[in-house]
Amino acid sequence: MYEQDIVESDLVTRRGRFRSVAFRDRPGGHEHLALVHGTRMREDVLVRVHSECMTGDIFGATRCECGEQLDAALDTIVGEGSGILVYLRGHEGRGIGLVAKVRTHILQDEQGLDTVDSATSLGLPVDVRDYTPAVLVLRYLGVRSLRLMSNNPDKIRSLEAHGIAVTARVPLLVSPSPDNIGYLTAKRDRLGHDLPQLDGFVRGGERP
Repeated sequence: MYEQDIVESDLVTRRGRFRSVAFRDRPGGHEHLALVHGTRMREDVLVRVHSECMTGDIFGATRCECGEQLDAALDTIVGEGSGILVYLRGHEGRGIGLVAKVRTHILQDEQGLDTVDSATSLGLPVDVRDYTPAVLVLRYLGVRSLRLMSNNPDKIRSLEAHGIAVTARVPLLVSPSPDNIGYLTAKRDRLGHDLPQLDGFVRGGERP
C-alpha cells in the first residue's frame, strides 16, 4: 500500500471503540476498511475478513447470511476484547458487482436456479474475490498469524498462499431460515463451505 492511501482514526460505535484503518491497496483501487478493537496483537489474532454485501450488510436482506455474519463477527471481537474486522469493497456478489448480483437474483426467483447456476448461466464467474488487500492491511497492522472467523476453506487457502498463517478457523454459523436455506445449501454442497447447522433441514426451512 502507498503511504498516502492509508489513514487511521478512532471510531466509536454502538459496540464500543475501534481504531478505523481506511486504505486503498493500489492507486485508483477500491477503498477498504479495517476495524481494530482492543490492544493490537501479532499472534493468533481474531480476524474476520468480510466481503462487501450491500443488500445484506446495510439493508438486512434475508436471502443471504452476510449481515448476520457481520454483526456476529463484531460481537465476537468485542466479546473477546480484541480483534480485527477487515471489510473488503469490490466483493459484491463474490466479485461480480451489484448489478450482476441482482440479475442473478431474478434467475433465482423466476427459474429456481441456485447462487452458482444463476451466475454461470449469465456467463459470469462464480467467485473472483481477491483477498490481497486483506493481506496487505494485516501486514501493515503487524499481524503474523490469525484465527479466522469463516466457514469458507478457500478463504483460508488464499490467505495462507499470501504468507498469512491461519492457526485456527472459527466457525461463524447463522441459523437457516426459509429465505436462505437454498442459498446456504448451495454454498455447502457446491462451494465447499462448512455449514453443519444445515444438517437435517430441508428447503422449506424445517426439519423433516
